Order: sequence, then C-alpha cells, then structure tokens
Amino acid sequence: MDEKKVQFQWRIYFSEFLGTGILLLLGLSLVIFMFGEGSPAAQLISNFKIRQVITGFLFGAVGMSIALSPIGKVSGAHINPAVTLGFRLMGKLDMRTTLGYILSQLAGAVVGCLPLLLWGSLGKSVDFGATYPGAGYTTLAVILGEVITTFALIVGLCVFLGFRKIRPFTPMLMPFLYAVMVPLEASISGTSTNPARTIGPAVISGHWDGWWIYWVGPLLGMLLGILVCSFLVKRIEVAKLYHFESDNRRFFKSID
Repeated sequence: MDEKKVQFQWRIYFSEFLGTGILLLLGLSLVIFMFGEGSPAAQLISNFKIRQVITGFLFGAVGMSIALSPIGKVSGAHINPAVTLGFRLMGKLDMRTTLGYILSQLAGAVVGCLPLLLWGSLGKSVDFGATYPGAGYTTLAVILGEVITTFALIVGLCVFLGFRKIRPFTPMLMPFLYAVMVPLEASISGTSTNPARTIGPAVISGHWDGWWIYWVGPLLGMLLGILVCSFLVKRIEVAKLYHFESDNRRFFKSID
C-alpha cells in the first residue's frame, strides 16, 4: 500500500472516530435532556412515548447529518461496528480496514461520552444514556430486541443502497426508523443497535449490565439482515451511506 493510500486510510479512521464521538455526544445529550430526572422536557412534553418518538427521530437525525457531512464523504459514516461488519461481509472492505473502522468507532464513542459528565446529576439520573436490559425482561427477550432492531437497520440500509433511485436518500432513513423503533423497543433493551453506542456511556457511568448482549444482538441482527438481503449485495457499490460519487470511491472499491 503506497504512502498516499496509507495517509488516506488514517483520514478515514479519524473520520469514524470523530463521527462516532459526535453521534454519542449529541445523541446522548438528547437522551439526558429528554429523560433526566428534573429536566424541563418532562413538563414540556408530558407523554413519555411522544418523548421517545422525538428522541429517536432526533438521534437518527444526528446520524443522518453525520452521513451528509464531510465526515461521511471521507469514511462513509458507518459510526457503528455492526454496519462496518455488514459491509465487510458484503466484500466492500478488507479485514485491516474493517478492524481500523471498529477500533476508531469504539475509541470515538468513549471520548465522545466524556463531555456528558458535564450534565452532572441530570446525566447520572439516566446513567448518561447507558443501555441495559429492561426490568422484567429475560436475557433472551433483550437479545431478540437487539437482533430485531439491528436487522431492521441493516435491511433498511441494504434496500436503500441497493436501488439507485432511492440510494441518495439513504441517510434520511435514520430519523424515521429510530422514531419507530425507540418507542416500541427501548423498554426492552434500550434500542442500541450499535456496540459503540453502548460501550461509550458504559465506560463513563460504570454500568456494564449485560454489556455482551449489545455485541451478540446487533451482530446476529446484522448477519440475518445481510443473509436476507444477499440478492442486493452486487448492487451495493461502495461502503458508504452517502457521497457515493466522491473522490475516494476508487479507494473503497480497491480494498475489497
């Protein structure tokens, strides 16, 4: 691999680091504001389910914005190890690049969550947005919750990326998808769908309840999603959610 390609690869990793950090910082700040004990959001929007819908939509909108931004132009804005491993299974990334993405995402998640400590007691009251099994649900139910929601995410991405006419709208899927999934599933597992989204707040809150579920569930959901959408794999040209025709398209196609 020549020096120029190595430098560009590090730019990709930094973009994933930055994108994942921004996702967690802004997304979990929304969670804290909406559900933190004593937050004015509860008075402004008294209906808990409506707050979940709004939070899911806005969390997805943060992810959408990252995909549309220069960060997405460089790395493709995976910002989720499950998404990266999905692209790997589709043959769009080599193993070295896949590992670089995942390590960057996990590091970005932890660093992005550090400023959440500034929320103080408001953040502590919801463990800074940590995800863990819901009370009264079995481990199997929690795993299935993550499997189903991640499956929906991966299938949605495959469908949008697999058809050229709707491909440019791929990032717009996120706000609407999470606006539906969060109120339906959050009480079961927290609707993580993303191991990095779970590990960040776990580190700063110290709450690691069922942490392994948030690897097993999303990875199983991803595997099932790729299997179901295997007929679309050849139609997905590059490991990106947007900016499909950007200058680094050739790079992505050359490392599969």
